[in-house]
Amino acid sequence: MSSPKPSTIRVGKRYRENRLNGPYDAIIIGSGIGGLTAAACMSKMGKKVVVFEQHYTAGGFTHSYDRDGYEWDVGVHYIGDMGADHTLGKRLFDHITDGQLHWAPMDPAYDRIFLGDKHVDLVAGPEAFRAELIKAFPEEESAIDTYLDYLRQVSKAMPGIVLGKVLPDLLAGPLSKLTKRRAPDFLNKPTREVLESITNNQDLIAVLAGQWGDNGLPPAKSSFIIHSLIARHYLHGGYYPIGGASEMAKTIIPVIQQSGGEVFTYADVTNIMIEKGKAAGVRMADGAEVRALLVISNAGVFNTFNKLLPKDAPSWDYYQDKLTTVKRSMASNCLYIGLQDTAENLGLPKTNYWIYPGPNYEQQEKDFMADPDGTDIPLTYISFPSAKDPSFVERYPGRATIEIVAPGPFEWYEEWADETWGKRGDEYEAKKEEYAQRLLAKLYGKFPHLDGKIDYYELSTPLSTDYFCRYSEGEIYGLDHTPDRFELDWLKPKTRIPGLYLTGQDIMTCGVVGAMLGGLLTTVAVSGFKGLPLAKKMFVG
Repeated sequence: MSSPKPSTIRVGKRYRENRLNGPYDAIIIGSGIGGLTAAACMSKMGKKVVVFEQHYTAGGFTHSYDRDGYEWDVGVHYIGDMGADHTLGKRLFDHITDGQLHWAPMDPAYDRIFLGDKHVDLVAGPEAFRAELIKAFPEEESAIDTYLDYLRQVSKAMPGIVLGKVLPDLLAGPLSKLTKRRAPDFLNKPTREVLESITNNQDLIAVLAGQWGDNGLPPAKSSFIIHSLIARHYLHGGYYPIGGASEMAKTIIPVIQQSGGEVFTYADVTNIMIEKGKAAGVRMADGAEVRALLVISNAGVFNTFNKLLPKDAPSWDYYQDKLTTVKRSMASNCLYIGLQDTAENLGLPKTNYWIYPGPNYEQQEKDFMADPDGTDIPLTYISFPSAKDPSFVERYPGRATIEIVAPGPFEWYEEWADETWGKRGDEYEAKKEEYAQRLLAKLYGKFPHLDGKIDYYELSTPLSTDYFCRYSEGEIYGLDHTPDRFELDWLKPKTRIPGLYLTGQDIMTCGVVGAMLGGLLTTVAVSGFKGLPLAKKMFVG
């Protein structure tokens, strides 16, 4: 069996030791959006930053790939808050790209939630969002208004939580107590518990929680913080980067280069060097040592403390203990589909489809994990990137793409984990094909006219996520967003090891803007008082 052709979309500069142009002010491990954000923000402050990415292209979960004349994004399905210049996300994107990244709005109905045969749309704009929900649940107007008020209250409580991530410990402790005292009591309760305190209508609860795939935990397990942040993030609609997801890295890298920095691909960091108790640089797979007084890991806390930090490093035992307090997020399968016609001709919407068998998300997930072959898929998410990106039809005339994401535990594929990518054998391919057909059936259930129109498809598994993004159990959102996670004071940029910092989705939240916020907070943390103007510009305007 031959391996798939490698993608031709390559962003970043291929690493060679003789291409390094040090000394660097900081080294960042991993070119996911959190690392790129930190690098660009630091470059804007005159710092020379090098980013090392082990993959063949930069961007982490924001990269794109092509195959057989089609292009797909691997993680950027839609972004909120890009329609107005005053939002944190838009300000931050404009800052780190010099305003070079542009956005296209999705349809007003950005998410369509299917519960069995029924569906309800989530519609852009607070008033339209409210009106659509009241139309579907006329007897629940009061509950819907309470829900929207709860989202506002969580939003008001967030500055205290964010500030606590960058303040010195002496100040962060008292601030945390003050924040908790002022915060609403529902702030960090389980999402389902909060929603059931507002209404006992299970269909309404299911619709409100219908985006749970955006953080990977069904509502009984997730914190209301992450639920609220996601719901508020999309309240004014969904947007898609014009030119595709890879435009993010393409527009950020020139900003990193402005101060002499660079983003290297095929640049595999094997460990963080610790000297005299401090971070001193990194060692590369080719044996090269690259030194800097600042090392920022965007590789996730499990990779950082289990794989990159030497066992004789100070606080190694402390972090091993801390890792027992967090869990890896969900793993998934994604079916990438290519069709030989335009999105317009095929009637593909700029709306995401969330397909559930019914409103009891937790039971459906539990049943599926116990008997995946005999149980309906508990969550099927369908995205239409070629419809969302107005440039797609120019770049790929007469073609369209679809992506279908569904749960797919690492354990299903674990026996092939040590096999080479693209050469895992017939049994592995057969298992993938079986699941691919189930996902195609979901697509044809909503778009029967597409049956027979598909030109190409391939299924990625958690092993693909591990191979390309180094999340060893295929997790796509870093850490589970449970209430416990939001109580942990060690998930912040500054570590106990001088010179070593964290960034990305593990220190704040998952999602593109969540990881970017991690990058911003890390920049503020490493910059001290010099970071205050940046913080003011991003948070206040």
